Amino acid sequence: MNSMNDKIKALSNKKVWLAPLAGFTDRYYRQIAKQCGADVLVSEMVSADGLKHSVSKMKPYIEFYEHERPYGVQLFGDDPETMQIACEKTLDYFYSLKGKIREGALASSIPDFFDINMGCPVKKVVKRTAGSALMRVPELAEKIVKSVKKVCIEHDIPLTVKIRAGWDLESINCVEFAQMIEEAGADILAVHPRTRSQLFSGKSNWDLIRQVKEAVKIPVVGNGDINSSQDAFAMIEQTNCDSVMVGRGAIGNPWIFSEIKKGFNNEPYEELKPAGKLPTIIQHLDLIYGSEDPKKLYQIRSHLAHYTKGLLNSAKARSIIFQSLDYNEIRETLEGLFYEHS
Repeated sequence: MNSMNDKIKALSNKKVWLAPLAGFTDRYYRQIAKQCGADVLVSEMVSADGLKHSVSKMKPYIEFYEHERPYGVQLFGDDPETMQIACEKTLDYFYSLKGKIREGALASSIPDFFDINMGCPVKKVVKRTAGSALMRVPELAEKIVKSVKKVCIEHDIPLTVKIRAGWDLESINCVEFAQMIEEAGADILAVHPRTRSQLFSGKSNWDLIRQVKEAVKIPVVGNGDINSSQDAFAMIEQTNCDSVMVGRGAIGNPWIFSEIKKGFNNEPYEELKPAGKLPTIIQHLDLIYGSEDPKKLYQIRSHLAHYTKGLLNSAKARSIIFQSLDYNEIRETLEGLFYEHS
């Protein structure tokens, strides 16, 4: 069995992470990202309260495919005990599957790590003192990390924590906060250097990632404004972060992972023409339509909007796609649009 240091290194040694994005990074898109070169995958943000009350209802959010590894479950919440129970119930669920053959290669063993969300800026999350609101109450954040760490130690898996720069420009505290999180037991830190008040506007301040990296001994994953391999290399050069995390830059462009990975390996990367991207997009469509989840048929529209953005006549194609749930009509529309740009 790998040591804890090996497990941490496997997550943080010049790796490219897919950032968890609610409504986008479900297990269908994660498969696409993995195929395109993403090293580390994280679930969509999962409510600790939801897991505490009913793991079965939360299965769509925590389940993953074996080939997604290394994969972590990201939790959010405001109560240390609830966060600990949520971790325990998640692991109990996966342990209950041991030895079972699962349809579609769904994993039947525990995830590779837990991640605590202390960076989400969304109002419904922060109003209950979860997500980035925890950066205003470091004492509570510390208790949460310690509670989850107990479970991680017992089951020999790493704990990662994602944070922001701070609550607002007048209260940037990521450096001190990161040191406290490290002391409480985090094994890896992911830093998005915008404040909560900035949401996703303005430019992220990469120098804050550098400051955090210099202040802690554990690995740091840099996140924010990575839209190309050049951005990834620039972030590593400017901040000395151990790995990078790509979020919005990967929506509609999962090929960014391959671009970054090839750059890391000093391999040439040739950008795909639209027609070359179509097989991956159709594969994503097939995954959704094969899921038998009616909600996903609507969610794929968001992905298709990003896939088709900027293409000539794409507005007309999207109009057809958004008014249809018919697989053949959607596929034919996509093929007509992308082959037009071959």
